[in-house]
Amino acid sequence: MSLAVSQTAATELHSFLAFDFGQQRTGVAYASRLLGQAKPQATVNGSGQARWASITKHIDEWQPDALVVGVPYHPDGAAHENTLHAQKFARQLRGRYQLPVFEVDERYSTTEARSQGAVDVDAASACVILDQFLRSLNP
Repeated sequence: MSLAVSQTAATELHSFLAFDFGQQRTGVAYASRLLGQAKPQATVNGSGQARWASITKHIDEWQPDALVVGVPYHPDGAAHENTLHAQKFARQLRGRYQLPVFEVDERYSTTEARSQGAVDVDAASACVILDQFLRSLNP
């Protein structure tokens, strides 16, 4: 897990909005440490300004302390084109919203979401990513 702030500082944060970045659809999930489990939110459709307007609405509604972005890798851990896109998205979130952003290895999140019978696979994948992140805060 690549962290924008230290793991110790992360334990002091209480609410999180997570993103499963995609070129056309970005899954979204919310969780608080009190809630303890991620809840899917409306998937962001589109790219460019339309994407940012929807993300801003999510952030305004939930007022998270930090953001979490799933970053995909090949099964062997190697980066690929989508890895770079997700990392760029994480940097853009940092710059636009001035919130801590955590990057989480999201290998197999979509597979896990599908195995759970998710209707909105993107939002369910964001939940998998956020739940994984929450577990890392309480080893």
